[in-house]
Amino acid sequence: MPPKGSIKVNDFYCKGCELCVTACPQDVLQLSPDRINTKGYHPAEMKSDGCTGCGTCATMCPEAAITVYRAVTQKADA
Repeated sequence: MPPKGSIKVNDFYCKGCELCVTACPQDVLQLSPDRINTKGYHPAEMKSDGCTGCGTCATMCPEAAITVYRAVTQKADA
């Protein structure tokens, strides 16, 4: 089972460049079709479940606007 993750995008810093969307290996990011930030850009957001918390989107973001969270899972003793 792949790890579970999520992201938080700081809308103030996101400039809608779409680098994170293109880089996401899980294809779970998009630019928000409904929201515009104070600078006039459509910020990035998750469009579906499936994020593994790999951090590729945060690495690609030139504005450091993305924080990645990865769920901690407990392994069962064998």
